[in-house]
Amino acid sequence: MTLPESRRARTLKRILDARAVAVIRVSDPGRLLPVVEALLNGGVRGIEVTMTVPDALTQIRLVDQTFGEDAILGVGSVLSADTARLAIEAGARYVVSPILKPEIIAAAHTLDAAAMPGAFTPTEIQKAHEAGADIVKVFPANVVGMAFFRGVLAPMPHLRLMPTAGVTLTNAGEWLAAGACAVGVGSALLDRAAIESEDWQTLTDNARTLMRSISEAP
Repeated sequence: MTLPESRRARTLKRILDARAVAVIRVSDPGRLLPVVEALLNGGVRGIEVTMTVPDALTQIRLVDQTFGEDAILGVGSVLSADTARLAIEAGARYVVSPILKPEIIAAAHTLDAAAMPGAFTPTEIQKAHEAGADIVKVFPANVVGMAFFRGVLAPMPHLRLMPTAGVTLTNAGEWLAAGACAVGVGSALLDRAAIESEDWQTLTDNARTLMRSISEAP
């Protein structure tokens, strides 16, 4: 008998298929839903609502209720296991952290959510993998660059690495070609001036440019 696939496994597969996660930080939570809709319209399905968004847990719940399975919804900037648990209960299906704390990974897995801790050195990256990370977020990736990904993956091809910081609308495909399993994209995708002027079409156009770069990756 074939056992049903876990939600965590389904979420991971969707992220790997989507190959991009939008890292959303907005100062006005009232603009979050239009931002998400604009990104979805442009083809970006991975939606990471960071804990730096005001009233983030309520906003995660609203995104989940509004867009359901259309968005691959996660939470970012998580610094504690308690925050991870609350966000998952609000609707997050994966947990992203800028740091490595095994207890955050354990909390996510206990609630059948994927875990994406942050790491920077090869030793930290391997420790994150051994702690159960589904994907390791290399942060800040702009400091080490694409050559670092090639260098780390040469002796450790078992790793799934996702860069955050340093990914642009047009170089995302290059990061994937360097070995990244997906990319995290923040300010390059989420133009602050466009959000402040509620120019949602610019965000949709940015998302399409990003996805075009991704589609050209091997």
